[in-house]
Amino acid sequence: MEIRVLRYFLTVAKKESITKASEVLHITQPTLSRQLAQMEEEIGVKLFDRGTRKIKLTNEGILLCRRAEEILQLVDKTEKELVEQEEQVEGKISIGCGEIASVQLLAEIFEAFHQKYPHITFDIFTATADLVKEQMDKGLLDLGLLLEPIDMGKYDFIRMDIKEKWVVLMQPDDPLAEKEFITASDLSKLPLILPRRMQVQSELASWFGDYYQNLDVLFISNLSTNGAVMVNQGLAYSLVIEGAVPFWDSSKVIYRPLYPQLYATSVLAWKRGQPFSMAATKFIEHSKCFLGKNKA
Repeated sequence: MEIRVLRYFLTVAKKESITKASEVLHITQPTLSRQLAQMEEEIGVKLFDRGTRKIKLTNEGILLCRRAEEILQLVDKTEKELVEQEEQVEGKISIGCGEIASVQLLAEIFEAFHQKYPHITFDIFTATADLVKEQMDKGLLDLGLLLEPIDMGKYDFIRMDIKEKWVVLMQPDDPLAEKEFITASDLSKLPLILPRRMQVQSELASWFGDYYQNLDVLFISNLSTNGAVMVNQGLAYSLVIEGAVPFWDSSKVIYRPLYPQLYATSVLAWKRGQPFSMAATKFIEHSKCFLGKNKA
């Protein structure tokens, strides 16, 4: 006997009418009548005396009505206790991430998760994907939001549904600011700031093509914020992920996309086979569900 059908039965018993009960339950009269008939057949007793005006309970129906109320009260109490138990999950989740566009999606995951588990807090560590991985390997971080390319052999992960676009930072009054896109030729003789990660440099080397060997690389930087300070000072042009840019002061630093456009992807990852706290386990489950729904 299904809990759902028990609720149907109680509603009909209280309303003494299939029509009124179906309106309350938001189902059709034939569907409700069929469910009740199947219930009587399953139990093997007649539960209703179906008169012309009102539906009355038989003696067996009155007994079931009492027991159904007790059962449903217990079900409702148990569901409430389970929800309260979920809400009482506490702890801290440590997450590493870079300065990338997918952090915005991560913030949306945090928001939904916090509503469900208000007693869990977060420790956010900002660094390159290589350093975040290193901290994950040491067990110092539970999860990492990592910019690809990166070796994911030891990790389980969810790919974020956001494209990370490479751009060039420059001063607002720079001559290149007049252009809609920036080409490899435009940058070939200018002082540059490149990311520290070797795998990312390889991606940029492919984009630059023959120009790469003779580039004037003045700085290597692991965080785009520091590179932006150098750009503001007029020292160089910095290649960064667009997601790092939106909250900077556009009166000091602006950006233009590359042409041909260069994109990267990112993943939310955790170390395979590593034991996690209840808080981190809940967050991984929540993230899978959240990102799965977004893709659907």
